[in-house]
Amino acid sequence: MVKTKIIYTCSQCNAQFPKWQGQCSDCGAWNTLVEQAFSNNNTSPRFSGYATASEHQICQLQDIDVTEQARMHTGLYELDRVLGGGIINGSVILLGGDPGIGKSTILLQSLCHLGNKMQTLYVTGEESLQQISLRAQRLRLSSHRLFLLTETNVEKIIVAAGKAQPTIMVVDSIQTIFTDYTASAPGSVSQVRESAAQLVRFAKRANIALFLVGHVTKEGVLAGPRVLEHMVDTVLYFEGDRNSRFRIVRAVKNRFGAVNELGVFAMGDKGLQEVKNPSAIFLSRQVNATGSVVMVTWEGTRPLLVEVQALVDKSHLANPRRVVVGLEQNRLSMLLAALHRHGGVATYDHDVFVNVVGGLRITETAADLPILLAVVSSLKDQPLPQDMAIFGEVGLGGEIRPVQNGSIRLKEAAKHGFKQVIVPPANAPKNRLADLEAITVKNIAEMLNKL
Repeated sequence: MVKTKIIYTCSQCNAQFPKWQGQCSDCGAWNTLVEQAFSNNNTSPRFSGYATASEHQICQLQDIDVTEQARMHTGLYELDRVLGGGIINGSVILLGGDPGIGKSTILLQSLCHLGNKMQTLYVTGEESLQQISLRAQRLRLSSHRLFLLTETNVEKIIVAAGKAQPTIMVVDSIQTIFTDYTASAPGSVSQVRESAAQLVRFAKRANIALFLVGHVTKEGVLAGPRVLEHMVDTVLYFEGDRNSRFRIVRAVKNRFGAVNELGVFAMGDKGLQEVKNPSAIFLSRQVNATGSVVMVTWEGTRPLLVEVQALVDKSHLANPRRVVVGLEQNRLSMLLAALHRHGGVATYDHDVFVNVVGGLRITETAADLPILLAVVSSLKDQPLPQDMAIFGEVGLGGEIRPVQNGSIRLKEAAKHGFKQVIVPPANAPKNRLADLEAITVKNIAEMLNKL
């Protein structure tokens, strides 16, 4: 008989310990050790070995064929954009998101579109074949080369996929799949790691494009070991409120395209429909609204026009509140300090609330100048012009710093009918744009004087 023993694995860094302890001594995370049964059976598939049979052949870099591989289009332009232009054979894509947000829907739509040209396989461990068929009928989808399989054992999935030889395969979801070589329950750290390792190895050797659907925790990150994101080629997050019809797919890792690329979809009676002009969604502004500005942000490979709102109100607390939605809260505190030090505008006795309209999350520094102008507009109760857009980074010395792709941002603002844009001096256009005035500001004091 195979002798088994109990070990404890950290779900954050994958470190293993013989006894349970409250804190992982490797990464410092608390309450992340998970019990699992470890077998000494040497027949267990190992974590390495994703490459093909030619992995032991040494060759020079200049001798490698760098011909760009043909990409398969999913039928949704926004999804192709996030993937870098389409799906590549042999790539492994991990798609995560909240329950009911549309992960299975968008993958079923893509497989039905691709099934008209090639053979596809949808493996489900959560739903029955009847449920998938009813969803396809409800979305009015049809495909003659889409095959379905209900199975949770990874060894049986690989055998069935080897016989069917699909071009694209979906496994929904990786948390329900288990392997016979690990004694722990499905969804545990060891099961997710070993099952994903076998599927990735099979996809690489068979040159099959593989989609893995992953659950997320209440914090919004992918459930399971962190190493799961390192194993795959692309990691996509499905974001959005289930009560809203708009959905956002964001790429946080992509070996075949740009990172932080963004795709916007709208949920309708026929499934997810792509939104080809996302800027129009986030620009439903009120006329003469104080504390409202439009910023030109950069997401992946394209600019977006987004509305930023601020509300400044007198505080009766010893520590005024600083509430931020869609932005970094620590950066707001830094910007308010710079506004006081270099602009003479104090907010230490006011509550400051800042929100990005539409549920977007902005991480780039081009939002610094729009945030300050929104705060000043709300504090002084003076609205900014409706035809004005803003972008720029603010330094601790009060200077306005340039941001990347300034010329493309200006063209995007002009395309949507804006007449004025406040920009850093280094982002000013060399040639005057038609019907667009670029107002340059060097520091916070000059910005306040001009407005």
